[in-house]
Amino acid sequence: MGLLATIKREERKLEQQVAKLQHELGRVRTAANALARPAGRELKRIKKRVLSAAAKTKISKAAKKRWAKVRAQAKKIAAA
Repeated sequence: MGLLATIKREERKLEQQVAKLQHELGRVRTAANALARPAGRELKRIKKRVLSAAAKTKISKAAKKRWAKVRAQAKKIAAA
């Protein structure tokens, strides 16, 4: 019976160590998460949207076409 009692005692001791290590692991994970996230006071950096050269050209041509239409109508009104 002495051997069984010794094994049970060792088992309880190991379970206590496991519980202590799990508690410490939880604290370390919490600290790591806190460090990984930016503080609430810091501003988030917004990623700037970038257009390709072809898209810029297409937008520019469309805008010039719209303004040409506006100017043409203004000339018609001024002539009338």
